[in-house]
Amino acid sequence: MSRVAKAPVAIPAGVEVKLADDKITIKGKQGQLELDVHASVAISQEENELKFAPKSADKQANALAGTFRSLVNNMVTGVSVGFEKKLILQGVGYRAKASGKTLNLSLGFSHPVDYALPEGVTAETPSQTEVVIKGID
Repeated sequence: MSRVAKAPVAIPAGVEVKLADDKITIKGKQGQLELDVHASVAISQEENELKFAPKSADKQANALAGTFRSLVNNMVTGVSVGFEKKLILQGVGYRAKASGKTLNLSLGFSHPVDYALPEGVTAETPSQTEVVIKGID
């Protein structure tokens, strides 16, 4: 079995997990995420842990068990804590400004770059050269 799949995923308090035949739904304070589970991966829930195993002995099922364990672990982290990425712009004239659902970037081009943020993602600019991006996905 995959080394990644051997490690169980801990379910923190406040996170609700629903297992269906081919779908897993995880709900927490940050939102709700769903994932279609491949037919060759078995997921079992024991108290506050999720365990993953391949349903057959072939190599692809083994790899998929580890992949789905990582995906579900990221989903649990996303709905319980959320994700945050800090970017620091270094260079003369580089700056950023968040306004609503748009991030305006001046990156040395002849024109500013306006980036529309996807649904569920927010951006803050504490200073002109620092960007904090938060989301659950």
